[in-house]
Amino acid sequence: MTVGLLLVELHVPGARSLKDKRMVLRRIKDRLKKFNVAVSEVEHHNLWQRAEFAVVTVSPEQGHADRELAAVADEIDRVEPGLVTRTNVEFLT
Repeated sequence: MTVGLLLVELHVPGARSLKDKRMVLRRIKDRLKKFNVAVSEVEHHNLWQRAEFAVVTVSPEQGHADRELAAVADEIDRVEPGLVTRTNVEFLT
């Protein structure tokens, strides 16, 4: 069994308030429901233009978890192009 963790840091330049940022984050989280992952905002809760998501998946194989997390990162970039500033993937086996 493998647990995959994807950390995605976002910069939301159009956000002028926490409400604006939350609308963007909610749109991203709603699009990620089609994947077999858990998503949570883990950093920068009180900043208007920065956010960090933790995306976690559990899989029998590391390769499958890696493909799932890569698809999630691609979907985030497709839904909100240009917002992703950094990604990091880690695995626990």
